[in-house]
Amino acid sequence: MLFNSYEFIFIFLPLSFFIYFFLLKKRLMVGAKAFLVFASLFFYSWWNIAYLPIILSSLLFNYVIGNSLNENFKKVQLHKKSLLVFGIAANVILLGYFKYTDFLIENLNWTFDTSIPLLHLALPLGISFFTFQQIAYLVDSYRGETAEYDFLNYALFVTFFPQLIAGPIVHHAEMMPQFASRWNLAKNYKNIALGLFIFSVGLFKKVVIADSLSGWAAAGFDSAATLSFPEAWATSLSYTFQLYFDFSGYTDMAIGAALLFNIKLPINFYSPYKSLDIQDFWRRWHITLSRFLKDYIYIPLGGNRKGSVRTYTNLLTTFIIGGIWHGAGWTFVFWGFLHGMALVIHRFWNTLGITLPKVLAWFITFNFVNIAWVFFRAKEWDDAIKVLKGMFTLSFLNITSNDTLLVIYASLFIIFMIVILAKNSSDYLTEKLTMKHMIMAAVLFAYAITKSLSSSSEVFLYYNF
Repeated sequence: MLFNSYEFIFIFLPLSFFIYFFLLKKRLMVGAKAFLVFASLFFYSWWNIAYLPIILSSLLFNYVIGNSLNENFKKVQLHKKSLLVFGIAANVILLGYFKYTDFLIENLNWTFDTSIPLLHLALPLGISFFTFQQIAYLVDSYRGETAEYDFLNYALFVTFFPQLIAGPIVHHAEMMPQFASRWNLAKNYKNIALGLFIFSVGLFKKVVIADSLSGWAAAGFDSAATLSFPEAWATSLSYTFQLYFDFSGYTDMAIGAALLFNIKLPINFYSPYKSLDIQDFWRRWHITLSRFLKDYIYIPLGGNRKGSVRTYTNLLTTFIIGGIWHGAGWTFVFWGFLHGMALVIHRFWNTLGITLPKVLAWFITFNFVNIAWVFFRAKEWDDAIKVLKGMFTLSFLNITSNDTLLVIYASLFIIFMIVILAKNSSDYLTEKLTMKHMIMAAVLFAYAITKSLSSSSEVFLYYNF
């Protein structure tokens, strides 16, 4: 079920909340955790119950390997590094089988002129996220940073429904102490108010802003045969803002839902389109993925410890892997390559000691990100070339004769002003909410619910990754 669906908002979430705290009030802590795991697996199975054995098998496998690595199971007599490599490899193979098998077959068929049939495997929901989360757990266990003896606790860490499908990607040390804290075992009305506020902001972002932009982006990328200059820029900007409001809206709803249970998830977005350079962008965009790529790929590759050339190679490799993680296609690989090269250029530029004016730095960063998103969104190379050709062909500039384009650009301008001028939703997490905030949340929630009555709920974009 979707976070923005009536089933989730009016049935699943309130029932889960009341039953969980009822069990805690009866001092049934194990029962409360077991219920939350059951509810999370029910939430996951709602999409397709065939996915359930996959996540359960993954849970059991990684729990056993993780406990073996942190030496909870003394009988396991294996070299720890070999066990870690085995565990990571098994996770990557599972992810690769479902996500990249057809991509590999397509490339083999193209390279060797063969006709191997595609498997057309359905991608299990959230597999990219719970796989990365469990790889991080294995590495942390190898480093001696975890001590998880209880399968129920581990299952709760992985399956907790607010972050199960599309993150944030959390560490074991961030989550489990919160579930164990006695301060979190009773309803906290401050957290409830804050959670409902953040959830309402996220719902508004998704239903009112992101879903409104989706049609314009799809028309340009998927339907139009050619695009004029204004149409192409409207297409690219629509997707750039759609992706941000869709994914940050999901994150806000996840953070808000988790707060109802007194669990604080890490911030995943912090106004990334205000960034003044590409490094700053990746400190603000999908923050937990950036952290994972840095801690578990970039640093193990050597980070910046082995000279400039090696540093540049590590940066490029890390972001190509990040591109591949997002999807099975050469456009995703190229998107990762572009961001890797941008970080290499940024790092080299810093060695020159030249500082650009802030407005110019922002303009370059934003437009680079916007152009790179074209490859991220395009289903085929031809779609990306079509949009880019329109963006950089100075023709058909007569916007005023097209009323639809005028509406699109007026809407994009308003959205742009929100992105640049509005406070980030995560800033409210450290503020004391007033009646003004709650009225604002009620208005946003009511408007989003009303709008959803006239349109079908759209899947969050990152559910596809």
